[in-house]
Amino acid sequence: MEYDLVIRNGRIVDGTGAASFTGDVAVQAGRIAAVGRVAGRGRRELDATGRLVTPGWVDVHTHLDGQATWDSLLMPASNHGVTTVVMGNCGVGFAPCQPTAEAHDQLIAVMEDVEDIPGTALHEGISWTWESFPQYLDTLERMPHAIDVAAQVAHCAVRTYVMGERGARNEPATADDIARMAAIVREGLEAGAIGFSTSRTQLHRTRDGEVMPGTYADEAELLGIGKVLGETGKGVYQLVSDWDEWEKEMDWMKRLSISTGRPVGFVLFYRADEEWERVQRQLEYVRQANAEGAQLVPHVGARPVTILMAFDGTAHPFMFHQAFQPLAGLPAAERLAKLRDPAVRAAMLAETPPSLGHPIADRLAVEFDNMYPLEDDPSYEPRAEDSIAAQAARRGLSPAALAYDRLLENDGKRMFYFPVFGYQTHDLSRQLSMLQDPNAILSLSDAGAHCGVLCDASMPTFMLSYFVRDRERGERLALERAVHLQTQKTARSVGLLDRGALAPGLKADINIIDFDRLRLHTPEVVYDLPAGGRRVFQTAEGYVATIVSGEPVYENGTPTGAMPGRLVRGSQPEPVSNAA
Repeated sequence: MEYDLVIRNGRIVDGTGAASFTGDVAVQAGRIAAVGRVAGRGRRELDATGRLVTPGWVDVHTHLDGQATWDSLLMPASNHGVTTVVMGNCGVGFAPCQPTAEAHDQLIAVMEDVEDIPGTALHEGISWTWESFPQYLDTLERMPHAIDVAAQVAHCAVRTYVMGERGARNEPATADDIARMAAIVREGLEAGAIGFSTSRTQLHRTRDGEVMPGTYADEAELLGIGKVLGETGKGVYQLVSDWDEWEKEMDWMKRLSISTGRPVGFVLFYRADEEWERVQRQLEYVRQANAEGAQLVPHVGARPVTILMAFDGTAHPFMFHQAFQPLAGLPAAERLAKLRDPAVRAAMLAETPPSLGHPIADRLAVEFDNMYPLEDDPSYEPRAEDSIAAQAARRGLSPAALAYDRLLENDGKRMFYFPVFGYQTHDLSRQLSMLQDPNAILSLSDAGAHCGVLCDASMPTFMLSYFVRDRERGERLALERAVHLQTQKTARSVGLLDRGALAPGLKADINIIDFDRLRLHTPEVVYDLPAGGRRVFQTAEGYVATIVSGEPVYENGTPTGAMPGRLVRGSQPEPVSNAA
């Protein structure tokens, strides 16, 4: 038999968690036709001897909602072997939206403030060819993409559309408001939304200091909208919360999941040592609730909640200094020249940083023992002695002076790793512990968002290159486990049963990886978004090929120009030929 493509002699890690083995993968008509020893020939054959062959990564937590309407490649997700992305997380999105400039501006402002996506890029890049959520999906479907995209209905957009200023001001929703919001979510699910998302964290604030619409929604609103998932039998419910009253929060989530029969996913993180016990209790709550019929799904990142500091980024230790303010709006090259001026340096170092009364912002200027330079081979598990404070003490310098000078390295491109939450132990043992919980999934890449402070779209590469291969400070993950965490497990968590594993009948989304050569490059700030918008960008090496529906979209890190990506409309059943 002749196949469209045959991948030969690779180390197959099939995504299920089963032991890897050496064999071939045959592809026909965009699906996997055979796995093992393939006797037939391929119209194209790829030699994977000495390389890994895995499913494509499925990233269930991105904010590519705007970018997906103008960027066919969806970088940087696609640079790291991701073949399916899910957008519309954290309750923010761009549909539905009233067809007015004011309404467009309002949603863009929320996305800019909450997710740190340049507003200029969104204004320039988004064409607003939709009002309703189904029309937004139609726009995505018309746009060529290298990889697959799926979208959730976002609470912020729905609430603002229905309630106007009342919704934006977080006024309580009336019964009529809830009914109208539920109808919009139902319409979105029927059109192909993969779920519904909301935000309940005060970390998500606008430039005016206001929390985003929906943050204080009561149970009547949360459950009134959520019930349509059960009525339609479609979609997942996802949220982020501060967990200040975590048992109360988990209780309504459990009741919602059991009553609707639908999964409820939530972001799991902790801010301080005393909250680590709460995380353990939450995971135990999930085990008990799921034993009673709920489907609660903790979403866990591969790294702690992080800010990357840079003079060209959104955050750095001198960002609030009066001496920096005249430089903030300058073009990057001009700002760098000013920062190199000894008089500017002296003025900056002589200044006492202002206290803003903000629990995170005030830390950025003074917490030098939590700032770690990202060297040319970036480490995301630095030791306490690697911090700027420790380095400065060894050199007999002030931490501020060393921080200033180090940020000027590499033509001002040097970055500092600043774990905001979850790195109190100075290692990743707790992060790994959460990832190993049987109910947890790998999540929180935030691809497309937080453009000035991170690039966690690189998490899939980090999982393999560090947690599997390079980690020396504690337990490593088995290769098969790490692959499972970002393929079959993530795909199934959002109802995509047609992908995430290498098995006959499933979608032929595949990575071929030179495991020995796989590595992350140092992140840097680039200006490649529409209107010259800024973002932190991180590339990798070691991806020999990334294949979507049987077509290579990247070969040796270079896009091929193929655009086999499609809009995924709703959950996807497991092919009959592969059903258990």
